[in-house]
Amino acid sequence: MDLGLKNKVVVITGGSSGIGLATVKEFLKEGSKVAFCSIDDNIKEVEEELKNLGEVMSQRVDVSKSEEVYNFAENVFKKFGSIDCWVNNAGTIGYKKTDEYSDKEIDFVVGACFKSVIFGSQAAYRYMKNKGGSIINVSSLAARCSSAGRSTLYGPLKSAINNLTNTFAGEYCADNIRVTCIMPGFTMTPLTKNKISKEELEKNSNATLLRRMAEPEEIAKPILFLASDAASYMTATTIEVSGGRSMTLNPTFAYEKNKSI
Repeated sequence: MDLGLKNKVVVITGGSSGIGLATVKEFLKEGSKVAFCSIDDNIKEVEEELKNLGEVMSQRVDVSKSEEVYNFAENVFKKFGSIDCWVNNAGTIGYKKTDEYSDKEIDFVVGACFKSVIFGSQAAYRYMKNKGGSIINVSSLAARCSSAGRSTLYGPLKSAINNLTNTFAGEYCADNIRVTCIMPGFTMTPLTKNKISKEELEKNSNATLLRRMAEPEEIAKPILFLASDAASYMTATTIEVSGGRSMTLNPTFAYEKNKSI
């Protein structure tokens, strides 16, 4: 199926690892021209590794700072002459209880998870308002299922992104700009592997109907769908990709050898 993404210019924030990197690769495979940013120091090394897949550029950007995001967008436009799709993927997780966050830590999480979506959408709009385009926000299952006692700011901010998606969709619709959102469940990113114990990963997997964590590519491909012609009548929409996490009261039922009612 032709997704209509060939030669489209796609911007992805937080694109040097995890879901972002997987998304960069999937767009390149479709023939898109991809620009990605990250705060990671190894971003240029990642870019070099991707050049065999297609046209790609990168820039180190702090997405919590509007001037850096706008500058990145300007450089993308100068190189490729257009911006057709913008994926607000950048974010962070603070593994603390709510009452343990300092002012500085709150500012950091809010900047990376929420302000980044505002600035990214604003930057995208500047280059899409005369021709249309697609903005895709990456939320989280934590927007629906809160996480008490750990990373407690993450869920509320991701929930705000879901609402912000609909807000921007309403503001940008007259300019033929679609704004949608993807809500991933637990995904085997480097951040997940480094921060969550093997026992907890197993517990999370067992609470999911598909009995496993998602691979980053399994989140990237629905993002491609939302960017494609196949989703041309979709806007103000949030799609959950969680493997059925927390959707039934007894997720182990189908896997039990001796079932009883």
